[in-house]
Amino acid sequence: MRLLIINPNISQSVTDLIETEARRTAATDTQIQMATAPSGVAYIETRFEALLGAHAAAVIAGERQGSYDAVLVAAFGDPGLLALKEVLDVPVVGMTEAALMTAAQLGQRISIIAISRRITSWYRECVAQNGMLDRLASIRHLDRPLRDAGSVQEDHAARLLELSHLAVNEDGADVLILAGAPLAGLARGLAGRLPVPVVDGVSCGVAQAQLLHRLQAGRATQGSFARPPAKPNQGLPAGLQALL
Repeated sequence: MRLLIINPNISQSVTDLIETEARRTAATDTQIQMATAPSGVAYIETRFEALLGAHAAAVIAGERQGSYDAVLVAAFGDPGLLALKEVLDVPVVGMTEAALMTAAQLGQRISIIAISRRITSWYRECVAQNGMLDRLASIRHLDRPLRDAGSVQEDHAARLLELSHLAVNEDGADVLILAGAPLAGLARGLAGRLPVPVVDGVSCGVAQAQLLHRLQAGRATQGSFARPPAKPNQGLPAGLQALL
């Protein structure tokens, strides 16, 4: 299969982290294409920044339409995910969606480790949108400025591990999600150092995109995920025009 992985922010260093973890997870017959948003922000923390990321993801998906068999939106919070499910004929997976569904199979109470305080409100809304709020034990977060999105793991390694232990010992987490593309691959490094399972959205997203492609369950022609109705439009980027 051909898997398009879209980083909806502009940080090439984060795209590199995503790609490294994706290639570790992917099956030998999975061809990975990477894409980085040409405009937007360095990392997404807010609803408005997610709107910018969703636009970038949609443009990329439209520009490359026909060259992939599944799409992974590689930003925790899944900017544009549900909208892309409406317009694409292939499976579309988000990191939040994939991580939550995977974590739910590993434990009952789920905690999320995040990279900033500001991001937590949006993450909580995303958990609720996925119908998992009653299983959320906590969202623990870093509270220090980030030097660079691509160096979060190196700069805050000790604190991320400490937050993980707090989520287990104080919040009662059965399973941990290391949230956000800047933490891609860290779950592998923490395996065996924590008393509960730990996952990240990139590896979960790649695995689930492969699964959905192989299931060949079909796409919706009725209901809320049917294609949008045809109507006049103007002034759209070529990628968006292709999707309509």
